[in-house]
Amino acid sequence: MKKSLPSRRSDCPISCALEFVGDKWTLVVLRDIIMGRKHYFQELLAGNEGIASNILASRLKLIEAAGMITRRRDPAQARRVIYEPTGKALDLLPVMIELIRWGMKYDPKAAAPARFVRRLAEDCDGLIADIRATHKQASRRSAPQAKETSRNRASTGGR
Repeated sequence: MKKSLPSRRSDCPISCALEFVGDKWTLVVLRDIIMGRKHYFQELLAGNEGIASNILASRLKLIEAAGMITRRRDPAQARRVIYEPTGKALDLLPVMIELIRWGMKYDPKAAAPARFVRRLAEDCDGLIADIRATHKQASRRSAPQAKETSRNRASTGGR
């Protein structure tokens, strides 16, 4: 069953954006997929924040319905699903980076890996470009596998 998107409360661009990313878990899941390079349900579930499995499953369905992630079978292990960010999700990178900066500035307990913080301070645009490139390379590598999996299903009658 596909999860439907929430109805809009207003046409204000900020309100519309918050309909998708306005709760803590959506941004945390997107952060882990985009910046943490976590692609499997169990990897996302094992995050530091302690998200419950039912909340994670719900957010993944919502994020997928919003067109921010794709979901496909793992060609190496058909029972596993791989989650990957779309261009729409990657377009949130500058916003996420600014939230990281804001959080580190105003919360003395906020922390991020030292290498990431250094790169953020020295070359923010380059950091964003590198994160985007990493996901583009990963999707290019997985595209032939996904096509091959589809071809195999077609040749075996969908089995």
